[in-house]
Amino acid sequence: MSISSVPQFKLNNGKKVPAIGIGCWMGTVGDSHQVTEMVLNALRLGYRLIDTVSPFDLSKNLWNERSVGQAIRESNVPRSELFLVTKLSSEDHGRPEEALQHSLDRLCVDYVDLYLMHWPQAFDAAHDRYCSPEESPTFIETWKMMEGLVETGKTRSIGVSNFSIKNLDILLQNARIVPVTNQVELHPCLPQHELLSYCSSRDILLTAYSPVGKHKFATNPTVLEIAQRKDASVAQVLLSWGVNRGTAIIPKSTHETHMNENLTLIALDNNDMQILDNVHRQPGMHHSVCGFHSSDLGGSCFGWTYDQLGWDMVEGGIMRS
Repeated sequence: MSISSVPQFKLNNGKKVPAIGIGCWMGTVGDSHQVTEMVLNALRLGYRLIDTVSPFDLSKNLWNERSVGQAIRESNVPRSELFLVTKLSSEDHGRPEEALQHSLDRLCVDYVDLYLMHWPQAFDAAHDRYCSPEESPTFIETWKMMEGLVETGKTRSIGVSNFSIKNLDILLQNARIVPVTNQVELHPCLPQHELLSYCSSRDILLTAYSPVGKHKFATNPTVLEIAQRKDASVAQVLLSWGVNRGTAIIPKSTHETHMNENLTLIALDNNDMQILDNVHRQPGMHHSVCGFHSSDLGGSCFGWTYDQLGWDMVEGGIMRS
């Protein structure tokens, strides 16, 4: 797929974002050669949406942004062609302006196209604890500070990540700027039907992380049947389903062949889409594939209960939004 043929979505502020991007957080030290090489290959293949993350634990030196910035410089791709995304960590909720500047310094760029609040909960590093929803800085207070960043030109757009309908409702009642996107875990095991409908009705683009489900579907008969019938990979089926639903996708892979395949969408008819929409209804299939969930307190994640996050408990103590 050529650069010009990658689909784009129009955000609620009029800016456009590629429907397919590359996710850069690999779960390891972020300034590794692996990340730089992956992003360089992605840019060469035609990716222009680059999604990275600021470090949460500064003591571990997880500088994913430095690796991404190095790749951008070595690629010689004009900055104007890129849609660059990074995130505000929970530890930085009380200081988004300072945190964004640190991110820009690590990336060696003057601005990002999109700055996301990574999680709604703030982290109190001084006492090694997560703040409750009512404690300052609340996500409303943090969002109001992020709104001011747009005026500085250091970010062109702002959005959120891991927000439920419950917390989006709270945010929108207090927001001057509507988030351009909500980035969440999204794949056929966790299709987020209600959240997609909610965000679409409010002109908030839903963006999917883990869109291929971390190999969960590699042997699923339903997905395999569609892939074989379409002469496509399982990942192509899943990513095409995502884009067809009107969601942006940020798969990650270090393999060039897979990266190239992920840029090539296939045609899915209404029946295919309905089949994939209902995969999560199969026994044992409705769940998250991410490892940050806990069954403590009736379900919790990074210090907040599922009730505080606006998530529901399902079989096995795993969540849905």
